[in-house]
Amino acid sequence: MENGLNRFLQAQEKDYLSALSEVKSGRKKGRWMWYVFPQFKCLALSESSKSYGIDNVDEAEAFLHHPVLGTRLKEMTDALLNLSEPDVSHIFGSPDEIKLKASMTLFACVSDEDENPFKKVIDKYFQGALDTKTTKIIDDTWVWV
Repeated sequence: MENGLNRFLQAQEKDYLSALSEVKSGRKKGRWMWYVFPQFKCLALSESSKSYGIDNVDEAEAFLHHPVLGTRLKEMTDALLNLSEPDVSHIFGSPDEIKLKASMTLFACVSDEDENPFKKVIDKYFQGALDTKTTKIIDDTWVWV
């Protein structure tokens, strides 16, 4: 799994800090959404989103628990939570606010943290409504015991 995550590390290497700066300023300008806030690959439409799409729940968990990628995802999520702007479309624009919802839903569902920051983003910007396409994929994938 580690090898598959290298695509994210390589992509983030060039512009993670500028992406973080953009989020902290409250306005996304660059083209980094796919590899900073990834979503399931099967939701992807563009080649970039397919290249940086998460293959399955196991890869999402590996991303979240990766020492660099997981830390960066939480840092970006915290930056979002610290913004006073209540409208996510003003921060990301369309269609990136939809990608954010899918990404936050994915990581909210696979996170085992008591204080789930991804769920807090869903609550703050999407009135608590999870992305239904993402939850369907997770429900169809997980074997509930």
